[in-house]
Amino acid sequence: MSDWWGRPKIEIAKSKSEWIWDILGAFFYIGGIVFLLFVWGELPDKVPAHFDAVGEVDRWGSKWELLILPGIGAFIFGLMQLLEKHPEVYNYPKRFNESNAEQFYLQSRKIVNQLKNMCLIVFSAILLESVSIAMGWGGGFGKWFLPVVAAGIVIQLVYGFSNLNKIR
Repeated sequence: MSDWWGRPKIEIAKSKSEWIWDILGAFFYIGGIVFLLFVWGELPDKVPAHFDAVGEVDRWGSKWELLILPGIGAFIFGLMQLLEKHPEVYNYPKRFNESNAEQFYLQSRKIVNQLKNMCLIVFSAILLESVSIAMGWGGGFGKWFLPVVAAGIVIQLVYGFSNLNKIR
């Protein structure tokens, strides 16, 4: 069966790696929300609301702004979950055909799955760090956070796209 793009619609079971990434993402996301609920009553009125490129707080805001992070996480989760369910809408190279569609769909879906869950983990880490600073438990991310996150995402994308390039 084909969709309106003329591409086959194929049901492919989630791979073990996708399940592992989903469990990790959910664990950090739900854990971050539970942690925030647990400390909410003890949080000061002003909490870190933004960090500069070297991980230092450059703006303080209301503790209510901390709810933005789980909100963005939920939006990203919903959007990327929808994309995961419909890999036939992605852009594929000219060598895409019915014989390799399943391989392209699975590998492309894995990339979206990993990015989705990496976003949930990063937003949860930022939430945890903001709470830690506000409570006086920690001093900030430091300059390692942004490069480590950027490198992790780039490495994941390079690996994923190199696997796509191997499909013939």
